Amino acid sequence: MACSEKAYKVISKNKYEVYIFYLKMPKMNGLELAENVLAYEPNAKVIILTDSEITGCFNNFVDLGISGFISKSYSKDQLIRSVWSAIEGQVTIPIDLFTQLRLSEYEVELENGQKVILTEKEQEILVEVSKGLTNEETAENVYMSKRTLERNLTNIYKKLQVASREEALVKAFELGLIPDVII
Repeated sequence: MACSEKAYKVISKNKYEVYIFYLKMPKMNGLELAENVLAYEPNAKVIILTDSEITGCFNNFVDLGISGFISKSYSKDQLIRSVWSAIEGQVTIPIDLFTQLRLSEYEVELENGQKVILTEKEQEILVEVSKGLTNEETAENVYMSKRTLERNLTNIYKKLQVASREEALVKAFELGLIPDVII
């Protein structure tokens, strides 16, 4: 339905497994309509149909509990797959938005409650160090000089409040900065 008020009247009287709302509806946009539906039906699956950029409001969508985003240009088959994905508890997002979601910083909380932020490069260094590589090998793998690597390691030790490579690795594993299985 193009008119959000008419859509709201219909959906307030009926329950559906999946709702698809166009983002730019008149009077009440798709986000507002989704918010209203999710207020009285928190487990509803809501997919936002859009022809515009959603990066700026992506966090609002996530906080609200939106199940996916699809483009108006999707084919009938893509639309059906998106609906089934929502029913199965999967999220559908455009690939260009997905690539923007990559973390560049990792925030962890130490035992004393202090929050520490490690950069993507620092986390990469910890992963390489956990493989048992020497400083020379690690530096080569992360594309920096040995001296720069050593400065980075010192900075990591300070952030994690440890005194050695071994202590840093133990703490990094405990904090989930290094996967349990290193490939």
